Amino acid sequence: MTGATLLVELLTEELPPKALPKLGQAFANAIVAGLRARGLAAADGDFRWFATPRRLAVTVAQVLAEAAAKDVTEKIMPVSVALTADGQPTPALTKKLEAKGIPLSAVAGFERRMDGKAEALFHTATVAGAKLGEVLAGIVQDALKALPIPKVMRWGDGDATFVRPAHKLTMLHGASVVPGSVLDIESGRTTRGHRFMSKGDIEIATADAYEPTLLAEGKVIPDFAERRANIETQLVTEAGRQHATLGEYADLLDEVTALVEHPTVYVGEFEAEFLAVPQECLILTMRANQKYFPLFDAAGKLQNRFLIVSNMELADPSNIVAGNQRVVRPRLSDARFFFEQDRKVGLGARALKLDTVVYHNKLGSLGERVQRLNALARTIAVRLGADEAKTSNAALLCKADLLTDMVGEFPELQGTMGRYYALDAGTSVETADAIEQHYRPRFAGDALPDTNIGNAVALADKLDALAGFFGIGQIPTGDRDPFGLRRAALGVLRILMETPLPLDLGELIGEAAKGFASGLLTAEVDAPLYDFMLERLRNLLRDAGHAQDAVDAVLALKPTRIDLVVPKLEAVAAFQQLPEAAALAAANKRIVNILKKAEGELKEPDVALLVEDAEKALFHAIVEVAPLARSHFQNEAYTDALRVLAGLRAAVDRFFDEVMVMAEEPLVRQNRLALLGQLAGLMNQVADISRLSA
Repeated sequence: MTGATLLVELLTEELPPKALPKLGQAFANAIVAGLRARGLAAADGDFRWFATPRRLAVTVAQVLAEAAAKDVTEKIMPVSVALTADGQPTPALTKKLEAKGIPLSAVAGFERRMDGKAEALFHTATVAGAKLGEVLAGIVQDALKALPIPKVMRWGDGDATFVRPAHKLTMLHGASVVPGSVLDIESGRTTRGHRFMSKGDIEIATADAYEPTLLAEGKVIPDFAERRANIETQLVTEAGRQHATLGEYADLLDEVTALVEHPTVYVGEFEAEFLAVPQECLILTMRANQKYFPLFDAAGKLQNRFLIVSNMELADPSNIVAGNQRVVRPRLSDARFFFEQDRKVGLGARALKLDTVVYHNKLGSLGERVQRLNALARTIAVRLGADEAKTSNAALLCKADLLTDMVGEFPELQGTMGRYYALDAGTSVETADAIEQHYRPRFAGDALPDTNIGNAVALADKLDALAGFFGIGQIPTGDRDPFGLRRAALGVLRILMETPLPLDLGELIGEAAKGFASGLLTAEVDAPLYDFMLERLRNLLRDAGHAQDAVDAVLALKPTRIDLVVPKLEAVAAFQQLPEAAALAAANKRIVNILKKAEGELKEPDVALLVEDAEKALFHAIVEVAPLARSHFQNEAYTDALRVLAGLRAAVDRFFDEVMVMAEEPLVRQNRLALLGQLAGLMNQVADISRLSA
C-alpha cells in the first residue's frame, strides 16, 4: 500500500511567543509518534513541523491510509490448567475462550511451548491494522493534551480547553480530508493566512501544497526556522546599510520570529539627546518592551537608530515607522526621568535605607546583609591582597541601587546602575566596577569579575546567601531552587577555579556562617553546604569534558582548594597514560581494602620489623622517592609527582607477590599495614588512585 503526505494544522488565536518553537516541535513529535506506534508511518520517515503566532502544523511523508494487518500471539494459560489428562478442554479454558471470543474449535491450532518451567498454550490471530480516518483525531487530541502548557482556557459555549482559542482544523491525507473532530472543531481543508495581507479562507488542495499555498495566497512563512533565517538576513543586511552592528540579538530574534508571520524590517530613530542616558537602559527598554533591535557603532556604542521587525510589508512604510518612533519616545523619556531622579540621591544615602528592606524574614534586613557582606568581603580581600578600603566601600554600596527607580523598573539593571551612580558620585573606578561585577557570573558562560575587589564582593555575596539559606533549612530539592542557590554555588566555584584564586572553600564557608548573629542559623551549614558545592563541582567538571573516573578520584579527597582541582585532573589524566597506571591503581584499591582491617592508629613503619626482602625493598623505594614527590606536591607540580610515584610499581608488585600482609605475628602484621598506609598516603595526595581501577 502506497502512502501519501499527511497534513495536520490547528489554527488558533496568538500563541505564547516565547513557548512557540517548543510547542511546535512537541506537537509534531507527538503526532508522528502516534502514527508510528500504529504502523501508519515509517519509524525513520520524514516530517516537518511548522509554527507561527496563529498555528501549529506538521506534515508527515508516506503515511498509510491503513496499517498492515499483523499477527498477534498471546498466552492463553498453562497446559495443565487448560487440558484434561486425555487432551480435552477444561471448563476453565472454555470460559476464557468465550470471554475472548475465540471459538472452541480453534484449540486444535493452538501452539504448545514452554513458558518458563511450565508448558502453555498460545493463540495467534491476525489483527487488522489501524485506519487513519479512525485514529487521527485521537492522535491529535492526545498530542494537544501532552503539550508543555501550564494553563489552559475555555472559549465560546463548548467544553474544549487549550492555551488559546482554536478556530480551524485542517487534516489532509494527500488530497483527501481525514474526518474527525478535535477541540469541538470538525476537520476540513481550509485555513487562514495573514490577518491583513491575506483574503479570508484559503483552500489547501493537497497536503504537499500546504507551505507553497500559505506563502503565495496567505502571505505567511509557516516554517519557524525559515522565518527566523529570513528575519536575520534582513536585519544583518539593513544594519550593514546603516554602517552599524546588531550586538547580541539571538534571544530577541527567537521571540520576534514567534510574533510575525510575514516579516519586514524597517529603520526607526530617536532623538540623539536620549543617548545621555546609560545605554544599557535604552537597550533594555527597546528590546524588552518594544522588541526593537538597537544599532551600535563598531566600538559597541549605541546609535540613535533601531530596526523594527514588522508583520506588514508596505510600499510606503512611513506610517509604521512613525508609529513605532512615537511609541518608543515615551519609553526613552521614562528611562531618562528615572536616571535623572536617581542621581539626585547618592548611593550612600540609599544604602542607609536598606535597614528598612526585608531580605528574608528569617535572615533579617538588606542592611544587615550588607554589613555581613562588608565583613566577609574585607576578609577575602586581605587574603587576596586587594585594597581593603575600596572593597569595603563596594560591599557597603553594592545593594543600594535596588532602591532606585531605574532598577525598580528594570530589575535586570541591578549592579549596572549601581556602577553608573557610584561613578557619578565620584567613587573610584575599581569600587564602581566591583559594584557591577559582584553579580557575576549571572548565568552559565557569563564573564567573571576581572579584579580582586570584584572577586571579593562577588564571593561574599554568593557565600552569604548560601550559608544563610542552608542555615535556615532552605536547601534546594529536586527542581525547586527559589533562591537560586545552585547558580550561586556554581558562581563561587567558577570564580575560585577559573580566575583562579588561592582560597580555601571550607574556610570561606566557615567565615560566611560566622557572619550571622548568634542563634539566627538553626541548621548545620559547613558540612552540608560543602557537600552540596562538591556535587555542583562534579557536574561542572564533567560538563567541561573531564573524564568521570578522574573527577571521582580527585573529588574523593574532598579538596578545598578549588583552584588546584583542574591541575590535579590534568595530572591524573597524564598519569593514566603511563604504562604503570593500571597496575598501581589496582594495587591502591587492594591497599584501601586491606587497610580497612587495620586495628588502631597506624604508626611509622619500623625498619627493624621488616622481615621479607620484598617489604624491605618497598620501604627503601618509598624512602628514596618520597622527598622528590613531596617537593613536587608542595610546588603544585602534580604531574611530575605522579610520574615519580609511578616508579614504585615494581616494588609494589613484588611486595604483593611475596609478602603476606596479614601475618600471624601482630607486630609484623601491624608494621606491614603501617608500610602500606605510608604508601597510600604518599600516592593519594592528588587523587584517590584506587578510583581509577576498572
